[in-house]
Amino acid sequence: MARQYSIAAKGLSPFRDMVGVTYTKVEDGNSLCVLEVDKKLLNAAGIVHGGAIYTLADSGMGAALYSLVNEDELFLTIEISICYFKAVSSGILTCESRVIHRGKRIAVMEAEIKNGGHLAAKAMGTFSIYKGKKD
Repeated sequence: MARQYSIAAKGLSPFRDMVGVTYTKVEDGNSLCVLEVDKKLLNAAGIVHGGAIYTLADSGMGAALYSLVNEDELFLTIEISICYFKAVSSGILTCESRVIHRGKRIAVMEAEIKNGGHLAAKAMGTFSIYKGKKD
C-alpha cells in the first residue's frame, strides 16, 4: 500500500524546512514544490546558490517517489545530475517532479525547476529503494 504524504508535514525533513521548500502537490508519482528566493539562499554573486536549487530538485523527486513506496519501504538518493540554465536572483522557484521508472530496488525521477515560467534547471535522479527495519 502506497503512503499518503502530508504536504503540510513539518519536521519530517529539518534541512528541507530550514531551506524553505514547501509542497503544493504530492500524488501518484508526481510532486510540485516551491522555494521562495530569500537573501539567505544567494551566493556571493547575488544569485541563488546551486545547492539550494539542487535541494529543491532532490526534495521534489523524493516526494514524488514517497507517494509510490509502501509503508515498509524507505529510499535514499544514489545520484542526481543537474543542469542549470538560468541564473535566478528573485521570485519563486517551482519544481515539478515525476517518477519515470519505479522498479523493485531502483527508481528514476526527473525534475524541472522554473522561475517566472522560465526553465532555470533540470535534474535527473536515481534513488535506491529498500525495506525499512522493523521496530
